[in-house]
Amino acid sequence: MEKPSILHLFTAAKNASPFDVNMAFDAGFDKIMPYTSVELAEVAGLTQDAIFSRSPSGVKREGIFIGGRDIDLAMQMLKAAKNAMFSPFACSVFADPSGAFTTAAAMIAKVETHLKAKFGEDLSGKTLSVFGATGPVGGCAAIIAAKQGANVQLVAHNSVARVEAKAQAWNSEYQISLQVVDGSSDEKKAGIVAQADIVISAAAAGVQVLSLQQLTQSRRLKIAADVNAVPPSGVEGVDVSHDGIQLAGTGIFGIGALAIGQLKYATQHALLKQMLPQDQTQERIKYLEFMAAFNLARELSNNQS
Repeated sequence: MEKPSILHLFTAAKNASPFDVNMAFDAGFDKIMPYTSVELAEVAGLTQDAIFSRSPSGVKREGIFIGGRDIDLAMQMLKAAKNAMFSPFACSVFADPSGAFTTAAAMIAKVETHLKAKFGEDLSGKTLSVFGATGPVGGCAAIIAAKQGANVQLVAHNSVARVEAKAQAWNSEYQISLQVVDGSSDEKKAGIVAQADIVISAAAAGVQVLSLQQLTQSRRLKIAADVNAVPPSGVEGVDVSHDGIQLAGTGIFGIGALAIGQLKYATQHALLKQMLPQDQTQERIKYLEFMAAFNLARELSNNQS
């Protein structure tokens, strides 16, 4: 009799995400076991408890999912879980804190797809300004875009020093060159937008960070993407259903929360299914994080276009 598939869900948060639990069941896991308020130092012990309780064939029907809200902590947890395992006692690990990795991956994949379709260009050398840059989605999107060659600006809406600290840490960790700009006033935001090829908004739900007037003052802006699905939109004029729709009276193309969300859902679903391959003996163990999510989201987005 085949052993049940089990997903062990580690999160530093007080509660496991119902979204992630539902996604794991829908992907095909038989059992999901959440572990909450998990500290980094506990990850190795939990991982070894999971893998040593089964035979090598049984371990291949397990997976570890890293949740939480902190993208840096999630990456540290993934590394700790990976380092605690050794062949043949090893299983796949997937980090996606607050869905940030798959959401950011979907957002940048959509930007890339429409930039190519509408302008025949890619992200290399483009100035991309991130509003809501210190949140998990904004920060992760910034890192992904920078890795694709974009000149990424993290927009600080109050504390420049706080954002600079984030940028310095990410630049060191991922060998990129994020810049920080002051967006603490409408005038400063307008100046940022005027020099950007792409703007993305990952600010708090229901908060408008850019007006249509600020967008239309720019002569070089090509793409505006917004993950906010709660009215008002984070970027005025970008509807939640926009998927490369030209904003009226402009040369700007909008990407809204539903278009990003649908690709995010498909990406997370597919990555979870990759942790349960049909032929376990032929599949390599996978360690899935934001770049794995982006590579898959890019593939899915290109297939949709």
